[in-house]
Parts: sequence; C-alpha cells; structure tokens
Amino acid sequence: MFGPIIGFIRPAGMPSSMEICVSVLVLAVVFALIAVRQVGSFRLKIWQIMTGGALVVLLTGQIGPLDALQAIDVDVMLFLLGMFIVGSAMQESGLLYHLAHRLFRRAASVDRLVLLLLFSFGMLSAVLMNDTIAIIGTPLVLHYARTQNVSAKMLLLALAFSVTIGSAMSPIGNPQNLLIAMNGGIPDPFSSFLSALLLPTIVNLLIAYAILRIFFRGEFGERPVCLHDDGIADARLARLCMASLVIIAVMIAAKILLAALRPEMDFPLTLIALTAAAPIVILSPRRVEVVKRSDWPTLIFFASMFVLMAAVWASGFFQSMLGGAESLTSVPMILLVSVVLSQFISNVPFAALYVPLLQDAGAGATEMIALAAGSTIAGNLLLLGAASNIIVVQGAEREGETLTFLEFAKVGVPLTALNCLVYWFFLSL
Repeated sequence: MFGPIIGFIRPAGMPSSMEICVSVLVLAVVFALIAVRQVGSFRLKIWQIMTGGALVVLLTGQIGPLDALQAIDVDVMLFLLGMFIVGSAMQESGLLYHLAHRLFRRAASVDRLVLLLLFSFGMLSAVLMNDTIAIIGTPLVLHYARTQNVSAKMLLLALAFSVTIGSAMSPIGNPQNLLIAMNGGIPDPFSSFLSALLLPTIVNLLIAYAILRIFFRGEFGERPVCLHDDGIADARLARLCMASLVIIAVMIAAKILLAALRPEMDFPLTLIALTAAAPIVILSPRRVEVVKRSDWPTLIFFASMFVLMAAVWASGFFQSMLGGAESLTSVPMILLVSVVLSQFISNVPFAALYVPLLQDAGAGATEMIALAAGSTIAGNLLLLGAASNIIVVQGAEREGETLTFLEFAKVGVPLTALNCLVYWFFLSL
C-alpha cells in the first residue's frame, strides 16, 4: 500500500541546488496556501492547492511524467475508492446513522457524546484503519453537529484526533505502522504494539478529551443531547452495506490470523476495500449514484500529493537532513524527529527512510515502536500531518463545513506535545 512513493528513486547523479530549492519551495507554498486557503477574492480548496503544486513540479521538470505516474500509489487510491463507496452507500441508505444510534444512544450529554466518540472511533481505527473510520465518521459527526446544535469544528477535531491516536496502538491501524511492523524486525507485532501502546493510547484519548474541553468550554457541561434513530432510508442498499461490513470484519480477522500464522499467505488491504465495495457496485440499482457521490476530490488530492512528495523526495533535501540520524536512536529524539519531518515528507515515506537507519544503528523493538508512535501522532500536529485529516476536512467541505490550518494547529500543537510526553514516559519504562 506504499509501494511507488517509497520505491521512487531519482536517476543517478546528485540533484542540483536549484532542483532542491524549486521542489521544496513548491512544498512550502502549498503549506502556506493551505494555511490561508485564499488568494485575493478566490477561496481555494485543499485538493486544488495540492493539484496546483503537483502541476508546478511537473511543468518545471522536477519530476518527469512517467515518474509522476509511477509515484501515484495505486493501492492507496483503490483502497480509498473502495472505502469511499462503502461510506457513501452507508450514508445514502441511512444505515450509518442507524448503527451509530445503537452505539451512541447512551450519550445523555455533550460530555458523554464527545467521550464516546473519541474512544469508539479510536478503538475502531486500530482494527479498521484510521482512514476507514475517517471516511465513515465524517458525515456522522456532521449529522450530530446539525441535529444536536453542537460545534461541528469540535466534533471534526474529535474525529481527527481519535483516529490518529487510536491507530497508533495497532500494526494495522495505519500504513506507516504496517510498514514498520513488516520491516522493523518487531517480534509478534500485534502483541508488541498493544503491550507497549495500549495504555498510552487510553491516556492520550483522555488528554484529547481534556484539550477539547479547554478550547470548546462553552460546548460542554450537562447540556442534554437527544439522539434519534431516523431509521433505514433504503432497506435494499442497507442490506448490501451490512454485507460489506461483514466482509470487512471477516477479511481483517483473516489478515490478522494470516499475519501471525501464515505470513506468506497475507493479502493487501486494498483487496479488503475492493471486496467490500463489490456487493454495492455489482448488486445495487443505485450503484451509479453511490459511486458518483463518493469523495472524488480527496482522491485527486492524494494523487497530486504523491506526485509532489515524490519530487521533494527525489530532491534529496530531507534525506540530507537525516544524514547523521544513525545517532538519533533514543526514544525522545525518535519521537521529535518523527513528528517534525512527517509534516514535510508524509509519515509513510518518512518511516520508510528511518527504519533502515534505525536498523543500522542497532535499534530494537522499543525504538521501532517509538517510530510508529511518533510518525502516527504527527497527524495531530498540523492538518497535513495525516491523510485521515485530509479525508475529514475534504468530507466536511462537501457538506459546507471546514477546519482551517490554524484552527487545527491551535488545538493540535499542545495536544501533540502532551501526546509525545506520554509516549516518552511509557516507552522509557
């Protein structure tokens, strides 16, 4: 699921300083535009900004057309497409809100609702992957924001933070964890991740709850919420969605067992998403409507991001910054480097770069798990720190809501600092 961008290698020869400056400068401009999201009277969307950045590095020759195509990770694109189709169908059928009502109906106040959302989404992301929960959770929290008159920004932040924090404790919670588990020499990855990261995950979810209470204090208190079950809007489509959810659960269970017992028979996550979407695409008479309503702008964003990041990666700029990283094997330094550099080259290629450096330095399982924790929790720092954040914001903007770069950072920066301290404490025991 991380092949082309990880395996992208620049042709022989060192890049020129101009090449380095152009690609990194484009990345900086993209960051700045996403932060302000406006040029004059033009309001820009995140996917438009990232697509513009990809076009600039193409037109200036920082990456060739063939290399750009190879940089687009087809596995990631197909995984997201499959899950977008399932999420769209669940929303259209009414099944999403029906199942959520059964899960959250005990939430009698905003306090309890936010706490339940954080822990439910966090635990689910460890099993179903953070991007999956971001896809399904975005329309749900917006539904609750509208029907319960609760801040949409607060619930969107709760969703983004919960899927990032929760995914850290599992080797299948996100792509970088899977990469580290497969290549980092960690014995029995599921047990190793859980034993090291379950307790700090619980603590960090509670910290996220406390931080949200501080920044959105006016939303909390014992103000009651009353969640209603609106029922199923399309029974046939809902049955197909249930079949899709069963397929996801069964295939994930099979993947976990195969990884532990028969790793040679393992299968990619992409297969889970496409198999889950198959009943809807093949059997539903509303297939065209469901596919059309899937989140295509987010897919464009990811394709563009792969191209831009490949150009930056090829420049060697950030690799040169890690030239002495063999000595950075202490847990606090791994956490710090992971959080900072994951903002610029994305956490998956960063993990791919750092794993062999740690291995050469003789790092063990604790250091590898620190890398997983740091590169994952980097998603709480800034909006571009995790793919799941982009999924949440793009999904929100389709429904007239948004989170700006600064709104996310204002809450995310202090939260990430506290999260890192928690990981440092537990991983140093």
